Amino acid sequence: MRDVITGEAVVVELPLAQLASRSLAFGIDAALVLILDVLILLGYAFAGTFDADPAFAAAMVIGTSVLVLVGVPVTVETLSRGRSLGKLIVGLRVVRDDGGPIRFRHALARGLAGLIVDFGVVSGFTGAVALFSSLISPRGKRIGDLLAGTVVVRDRVRTTTRGGIVMPPPLAGWANTVTLSQVPDALALSIRQFLLRAPDMDAQARASMATSFAAEATALVSPAPPPGTPPEAFLAAVLAERSRRETARLNVEQAAAAPVRPPPAPPPPPADGFTLPR
Repeated sequence: MRDVITGEAVVVELPLAQLASRSLAFGIDAALVLILDVLILLGYAFAGTFDADPAFAAAMVIGTSVLVLVGVPVTVETLSRGRSLGKLIVGLRVVRDDGGPIRFRHALARGLAGLIVDFGVVSGFTGAVALFSSLISPRGKRIGDLLAGTVVVRDRVRTTTRGGIVMPPPLAGWANTVTLSQVPDALALSIRQFLLRAPDMDAQARASMATSFAAEATALVSPAPPPGTPPEAFLAAVLAERSRRETARLNVEQAAAAPVRPPPAPPPPPADGFTLPR
């Protein structure tokens, strides 16, 4: 498990994929892509495409191979939001560093880096660069992941948020209308750490830190909290609302990434002279 901080300063535990499972998924994907590449080149050969000019034939082989080796993985990861067939079989997914689904630019960066650096030209088509990078990276990232800002996680393990902050009921209505965009992530994370440690702190130090954090946060939110709001309750309301909004954003992104199923076809109209039983 590794912690990431989302755009709303929510600490999320991501179950990182192990090197063995990533290697198995890559092997499945590589085998399928290579088979597709060979089939296309054989189709060219049977069609007589390579008979005219050796230079043209070489250009066709190189161009087709690059298109297949990069274009197919990039397309699949973009449309599936990080789940190629190999990753689907093994139970892995590529996500952004903040835990959200990847998009075309992330898949393209991973695909190009994979062909040029991780598994291709720079590594002598041995995958040595990807292996070395994954071993020394704390989160098992290859060069493509570092460039794209992505990480591979286990998709069949439910991710959880750590240290959830509960919304104080009296402040729920106020929090639903407050503007939180000016609160920086660093401050939100510091407040979260304070609230989690507060029960074990000295009472005087706890009150002093709560007042200090509340004063700093009050200047960054609009509208201000209701008069007489305890500092810790105000801080908890701010973080709980940030967490709620971030969860809603992630749910929207995941729903957008899910395949859309067409509605069922309507039943055929009854034949003339007959009515359907009720």
